[in-house]
Amino acid sequence: MQISLDQLLKIVMIQEIIFVYNAKSGIGNAMLDSAHKIFSPSTYNCNLCNITFGVFTEDNVWKKFRSTNNLELQFLHKDEFKKKFVGNEFVNTTLPVIFKKEKGELTPLIAADELNDLKNSVELIATIKAKL
Repeated sequence: MQISLDQLLKIVMIQEIIFVYNAKSGIGNAMLDSAHKIFSPSTYNCNLCNITFGVFTEDNVWKKFRSTNNLELQFLHKDEFKKKFVGNEFVNTTLPVIFKKEKGELTPLIAADELNDLKNSVELIATIKAKL
């Protein structure tokens, strides 16, 4: 069996995955988010944040996955995403969301409703692997 150059590039090419949190960037916002997680966790609106980070530190299972895979991972807060992808069809999509970026094009990988159903980093990692 012979593999074309395009097929080979697809096999070895590192895919870029873009995680968009439903939270604003900055230290002040991070402090407010942490307080929100402590005092009113049921009303906190970013399950992706809850899964990947506790109140103060990164989830250990998630941290290990992040550092031991072949994926190019990019993490953006909602204000950073809107600034970086001005005019993109997904700029007003419901957050949080995870995109796959191939050939400069964004494709939704895991939408907000599915992310919001996940309970922990193990489920998130399994979902990412299943969809790639």
